[in-house]
Amino acid sequence: MIAIIQEYWRNFLFSDGYRFTGLVITLWLLVVSIGLGFCLSIPLAVARVSKKKWLARSVWLYTYIFRGTPLYVQLLLCYTGLYSLDIIRNNELTNAFFRDGMHCTLLAFTLNTCAYTTEIFAGAIKATAYGEIEAARAYGMSSFTLYRRVILPSALRRALPYYSNEVILMLHATTVAFTATVPDILKIARDVNSATYQSFNAFGIAALLYLCISFALVWLFRRAERRWLAYLRPQGK
Repeated sequence: MIAIIQEYWRNFLFSDGYRFTGLVITLWLLVVSIGLGFCLSIPLAVARVSKKKWLARSVWLYTYIFRGTPLYVQLLLCYTGLYSLDIIRNNELTNAFFRDGMHCTLLAFTLNTCAYTTEIFAGAIKATAYGEIEAARAYGMSSFTLYRRVILPSALRRALPYYSNEVILMLHATTVAFTATVPDILKIARDVNSATYQSFNAFGIAALLYLCISFALVWLFRRAERRWLAYLRPQGK
């Protein structure tokens, strides 16, 4: 394993000399997809709990489809399925977008994590104490102000433990990116295995990298929970 690390450590961590690879690409996929999914999921979660049935059911259909089908299939549809359509290939913008494996991967990952995050946040919104809402309304808050000042801050705090699981699961899900020829950690491990035939060492290094990232994410979320969920801990006399 030491010989492989000495020869391929650059590939595993950041570059093969011509492009970014390995750890850098995996973190890029995770951060961008999670960030975009988070931003999109907040308005979708509000729509999911809306009293307008057509709006709530539209969001439900989206989350149902993306939570009910494997991410691997979604990636294949984005990477090869859509590009096989004439309407996609004949348009200059869509042709350029779907011809790039990184673009397709980020699209599939974002839509997938957004669906799960939407349901997490929607559940947290539904669990908001009715007394908080009544107090805000009695204070004269509009619906927009109510969500901005009371419901969303409370819901996002309470959803933090569940959201942390989604982020870690998304990290694990990035391993399918190699399907779209994206040079993430697993793709590099597969290439090293093909070059050296040392499967245990090549994939063992990949496993250690994923483990380190997972530990870092768990540590960050635990610190965030201690800060933003401190009011839920029992208070000493």
